[in-house]
Amino acid sequence: MRKTIFTLIAAIALLASCTRIDAGYEGILVNQYGTEKGVSNVQIKTGRVWYNPFTQDVVEFPLFVKTIDYSAFTVNAKDGSVFTIDPTLSYAVVQGKAPFIYVKYRKDLDEITTTTMFNYVKNAFRIQMNKYTTEQLISNRQQFEDSVEANLGKTLESDGFRLESLTSGLQYPKSIVEAVDAKNRAVQESMQAQNQLVRDSINARREVIVAEGERQANLLRQSSLTNLLIQQQFIEKWDGRTPLYGNSPVVFKNVQ
Repeated sequence: MRKTIFTLIAAIALLASCTRIDAGYEGILVNQYGTEKGVSNVQIKTGRVWYNPFTQDVVEFPLFVKTIDYSAFTVNAKDGSVFTIDPTLSYAVVQGKAPFIYVKYRKDLDEITTTTMFNYVKNAFRIQMNKYTTEQLISNRQQFEDSVEANLGKTLESDGFRLESLTSGLQYPKSIVEAVDAKNRAVQESMQAQNQLVRDSINARREVIVAEGERQANLLRQSSLTNLLIQQQFIEKWDGRTPLYGNSPVVFKNVQ
């Protein structure tokens, strides 16, 4: 009976002393007690790992790309205008850097992401934003975002991370948005007025052309109404009775 219990305890301890690090992760062995307290010199690869659960711990760091959508925050431009940043960050742990990251921060990756890395992001935007006035930022937004990404990339690289992408979610101050909207409306109204002037000019020219055509047609008709033509038209419409002009019947009357 005792042997069975001992065997059972040994089996449980054996199972507790084994863990598996899946593909896409990097594990490190951490000594919790003794003179070797801290990260072990042994680099743990993927696969099954044996360790002492009473004095050691295994910490896993994912090597695949992680994306986090941070909460929005505000930053000031050089001239004091307040802009809102709503950033999204994608990054990955550089292979082989997990021990370095753990020794420096003594935190798991999720905690590093939500605290330290978020501070890095905010500082990167604030430092670059202070170099731009509102007008410069609007005119050079892409340059601003590129400089933020470049500087943040250097900071993360020095800590064992690789920056994959960064979107700023930059939002302009309400006053700037209203000014831009007003300018766009003014431009649209000006274009509409110009288009209306063009249409009116075309319609006026069309009316002049039509009037000129009618005038030319009238002149042509007047020039073609000779005495012989009038008499011919009279014959075509004559009903056979002699018309009376005054007291005498006259077939044709001279047209002056």
